Amino acid sequence: MTALALATGAADTICTRPWGHYETLALGGRFQVKRIVVMPGGKLSLQSHLHRAEHWVVVEGTATVTVDDCEKMLSENQSIYIPLGAVHRLENKGKLPLTLIEVQAGAYLGEDDIIRYDDIYGRAAA
Repeated sequence: MTALALATGAADTICTRPWGHYETLALGGRFQVKRIVVMPGGKLSLQSHLHRAEHWVVVEGTATVTVDDCEKMLSENQSIYIPLGAVHRLENKGKLPLTLIEVQAGAYLGEDDIIRYDDIYGRAAA
């Protein structure tokens, strides 16, 4: 693992969440690449970021994606751009696991750059 990865808290392990898991595949000064797996029925927080934008590419399964007031379905080999500050959510309404590649770009990429508005697992700010 690089010194940059250590300094930013990236690990070569899978990080488990209530909706599934993710792992960091690559990490640089202003970018991070993750593989995210969302289990059937899993739903990430409705959230935004102050310091990064994201690109999502679906590689397996079907994603329901909300960006601001727009909801759309993405299937394998489709992608979407999440602008910095956009309120967004990722959900797997399917019967099979959803796998996507997330590319984050911005000045700060820490896991604490998440403003949660709604979360079915009780993690939203009160």
